[in-house]
Amino acid sequence: MPNTAERIPWCETGIFLNERPSYTLDPIFHSGAYYVQEASSMFMEQAYRQMETGKNRIVLDLCAAPGGKSTHLLSLLDNSDLLVANEVIRSRVSVLNENIRKWGHQNVVVCSNDPADFSSLEGLFDLILVDAPCSGEGLFRRDPVAISHWSVDTTNLCATRQRRILADIWPSLKTGGYLIYSTCTFNPAENEENLQWMAENNEVETIRIPIHENWGAEEIETNGLFGYRFLPHRVKGEGFFLTLIRKKDGCSSFIIPKKIKGRFEKMPKQFAEIRNWLNTPDSEYFAKAEYLIAFPENKIPVLNALAEQLRVISFGLPLAQFKKNDLLPEHAFALSVDRNPDVFESVDVDLRDALLFQKKEEIRINSTTKGWLLVQYQGVPLGFVKNLGNRANNYFPKEWRIRMTLPELPIPWYMTS
Repeated sequence: MPNTAERIPWCETGIFLNERPSYTLDPIFHSGAYYVQEASSMFMEQAYRQMETGKNRIVLDLCAAPGGKSTHLLSLLDNSDLLVANEVIRSRVSVLNENIRKWGHQNVVVCSNDPADFSSLEGLFDLILVDAPCSGEGLFRRDPVAISHWSVDTTNLCATRQRRILADIWPSLKTGGYLIYSTCTFNPAENEENLQWMAENNEVETIRIPIHENWGAEEIETNGLFGYRFLPHRVKGEGFFLTLIRKKDGCSSFIIPKKIKGRFEKMPKQFAEIRNWLNTPDSEYFAKAEYLIAFPENKIPVLNALAEQLRVISFGLPLAQFKKNDLLPEHAFALSVDRNPDVFESVDVDLRDALLFQKKEEIRINSTTKGWLLVQYQGVPLGFVKNLGNRANNYFPKEWRIRMTLPELPIPWYMTS
């Protein structure tokens, strides 16, 4: 991190960048070492920290793509918690799944469902984040073209859609659970009026979030309901609105039906050695198609219930592909925060070789060890090669490869002073 980097005051790990670097030419960006998102939206962390503490929570990010808030949540959650990252638009699910994989956690399920599909999971979630699709007024400064798409009819349509989303998802939030509702717009119809509508139709309370005067954010109060507004001329960020709601009615907890049986095949016994690949003793291992996947053991009943009702795209952490009795380590495992560093030897590469590796081109490996090796840059894992002695086969995922021609390489932003 550059010494001159300014911290984002409402996010413990966030920093402002003075200019936009070339993320394509940064190997550690492709490896999920950090995520780039709008600074104001990171205020979600402050809302999360107002929740009563606890473990074994089940959290839903309802409108999750491309994954900024999901990865942020995964960094805040305890290992005993489970995140369900959902995206209704099928074309956006792949980028969500990619960013979840790069973040390296196993306590996550990715699905693609309409909000109404969750209504049967009554009382399941301790926290639901609804970063609602909106008219986008808060992004006008960053994207002037968006102004031409704005109209009164559009804002009214957005407000109606947001209420439908909130009504559909409300039953799945348990009594005493929290809902974070946010938009990137200023329009009262999409913010304060929706909050008022929620209070008129449900038993709720809003939780106040402490803010500092030098942040530039403002607390707004309407009929005893509190929300938080970021205006781009007052904060170092774009426009944003957020409110934290606590549910006071409904179902206190989700009861998993006894008739639900395991929907996933357990890992074949001949691959038991893979249990040493992770530092988490409380993981269970499954076989799906030709892949071995790790998932928190205490969340298996929830996973089965989700799979019964939802279109589950992926779950847990893919560790390896198996072909006959051979194990090919998966790229997602290389990036895992739970990976046992003693299982595979690692080799360091310079910036150019790191980018060539991520272009899925051949690179020279400085090791006499044959077999699977973990490639690293600046101590950050990039993926696997299989060293054959005379060459090393590159196993970086083809669909994630860098496609641009490499120019004369700049110094990465985090190495500048």
